[in-house]
Amino acid sequence: MNEFNDLLSQFNTENISIVDFLINLLLTLITAYLLSFVYSRYGASLSNRNKLAQTLVLLSITTMIIITIVKSSLALSLGLVGALSIVRFRTAIKEPEELAYFFIAISIGLGFGADQKTITLVGVLFVLLFVIITGASNKKKHAQQNLILSIAGGSGKVNETEIINTLKEFCSQVDIKRIDQSNEMAELSLNVEFKTVEGLIQAKEALSKLGEMEFSFIERH
Repeated sequence: MNEFNDLLSQFNTENISIVDFLINLLLTLITAYLLSFVYSRYGASLSNRNKLAQTLVLLSITTMIIITIVKSSLALSLGLVGALSIVRFRTAIKEPEELAYFFIAISIGLGFGADQKTITLVGVLFVLLFVIITGASNKKKHAQQNLILSIAGGSGKVNETEIINTLKEFCSQVDIKRIDQSNEMAELSLNVEFKTVEGLIQAKEALSKLGEMEFSFIERH
């Protein structure tokens, strides 16, 4: 019994310094804001990124406050577990990228709530730098207009060789992905890459002169 009481005494609630709390709160706010800015700028999600970015800030601050309150009390920690057991999120996360940013936001709150300023700052800044580098690289690739070209026409109206030769005049890369042929219809799917939007427009005009056929350019991602 004495050993159990000694264990409980180690988790007695300690007075939390208001100065340290405000410093951690400010660091959480700044770091979470940087995270939201990076997500808005470099995120690839199709949803409303600006709205989700605001949620990331609130999530970090809320997590930081909760951890600050319960970190030194076993009773409050157990109470938190019980409270979280009845919480259910009804909105499904549509994209894995959103889940990753949620985890980063929670990590920010956990780190500063546990008063681990240096480790949290270094870790988050490293993650943000990685996201910025990879995001800038991906945006550069997207700027090259990587598209899927789908062409359809009546039987005998799709000349694959002529189409490919025409595209090579404007594309930096042309890859055939699928060819479908039937008695009534012929379809051709290609991955094409344009360095400029002007090249895309010129290729569209050139394809229009090849004969009666339908075609569409679709973003590869």
